This record gives sequence, C-alpha cells and structure tokens, in this order.
Amino acid sequence: MDRIKETIRTIPDFPKKGILFRDITPLLLDRRKFKYCIDRFAQAVKGKIDYVVSIESRGFIFGSALAYKLGVGFIPIRKEGKLPFRKHSAAYDLEYGQAVIEIHADAIQAKSRVLIIDDVLATGGTAAAAIKLIKKSGGVIAGVYFLAELPALGGRKRLKGYPVHSLIAYS
Repeated sequence: MDRIKETIRTIPDFPKKGILFRDITPLLLDRRKFKYCIDRFAQAVKGKIDYVVSIESRGFIFGSALAYKLGVGFIPIRKEGKLPFRKHSAAYDLEYGQAVIEIHADAIQAKSRVLIIDDVLATGGTAAAAIKLIKKSGGVIAGVYFLAELPALGGRKRLKGYPVHSLIAYS
C-alpha cells in the first residue's frame, strides 16, 4: 500500500491553516493504482452486499466504481438540500458547528446489506451519521470502508461494532 500512499499529495494549510489536506487527484489519474484500490476494496468484502453507499463527494468516486465491480446498486448520501425526493436526514458535528447529510427515504429496502465507502476516516462523524441514515432506512451495515485513515483522530473508535477497513493510514 506504500505505492498508493506515496501517490496521494499532501497539501499543507488547505483548506485552512493547520490542516494537512490529502489530495487524491494523482491517484485517480493513475488508472493502474486506482484500479488496484477498487480491487482491494472488492477483495475485502465479506458476504453478500446489496448496495454500496457513498458520502458526497469524494466517496462517490470510489463507491460507484466499487458498486460496478461488485455488480450491485449505488446509493449516494448527499449534503443537505441536494436530493429532490422524500429523504432521511442526520446531523453531525464539525469543528465549528454542524452539517447535515441526507439519503432518499426509498433508496434502501429493509434488511438490505449495505457497504459504506468514503475517502477518509478522520473523527468518524460523517460515517456515524451515514450509519444512522442507513439504519433509519432499514438497512444492515455490512462494513465501512475508507481509502485512508487518520488514526490519531479516533474515528475507528466512534464506529465500534461495525467492520471498518481502510487501505492506508497516516500517523
């Protein structure tokens, strides 16, 4: 996984001072490395999956490719106000305030096995909100997958009780 990690650019002080932003653009530009990541995610899947759910926006890149690879449906979780139909909403805390994500209320059939995928696991707030949405919709969480994890921020602890898988970790 070092070859994946070294492909991701680190941008200091973006989007604000003190933040080290992980830019996945170089990874996406390299078709072999991008395919390698999708293949690793697919190999990690345990049991039957009915849907892949991803969180806006970088999660969509990995989620839609993985859903295609697995031959299952793809469900987007969007930022508040972006979905046109009946929806479920869940709030989560940000450093300064709150944000809301939403899923169409009819997207997941009861007892469907759902895999969540996003780009980065930091504090786990967004993923925990996604879990609430899926459970509210009647789905069962089959796993929560990430391209990268920032273990120092404790996100994995927040997702305790769910299978969490990340391809790379930054110390």
